[in-house]
Amino acid sequence: MARFRDFLARFRPAGTPGAPTVGVPADRAAELAAELEQPLGGLAQAQAEAAAIRAEAAAEAERIRQEAVRNAERIVELAHARALRVRAEAAAVAGHAASARAAELAADAEQAADRIRSRARERMPALADRAAALALEPADDPGRHRWQQAGSAE
Repeated sequence: MARFRDFLARFRPAGTPGAPTVGVPADRAAELAAELEQPLGGLAQAQAEAAAIRAEAAAEAERIRQEAVRNAERIVELAHARALRVRAEAAAVAGHAASARAAELAADAEQAADRIRSRARERMPALADRAAALALEPADDPGRHRWQQAGSAE
């Protein structure tokens, strides 16, 4: 890298004012090229390093993306397996609830049937007596059947 004294020399005039003297003028382009050669060389190296870092980052990003895809597929598979288990458990719970409800309804129906049987046992003697009385009573109209109601057409 150029020293500070060389940097200031760029601003010095090529000759002193006054009568021309014999001398070689300074080559400003060569001086500037020599001054910028080292920093520009470092810039090329930095660009190469940046390109390598970008390529490495792209490869790492692709690796991470592929790993995320594999993880997502595994999660979906686990979710499907768990969904089957949860459905089976829910069906079992619903089946138990339905069985309990059916048993409850059967018990209620049995109680209702017991009440009907009890009422029938209570009413049966009176109904049997009435039926016997109707069977034994003579018909008012000799052409009418004993069980036919009066005024009904046969």
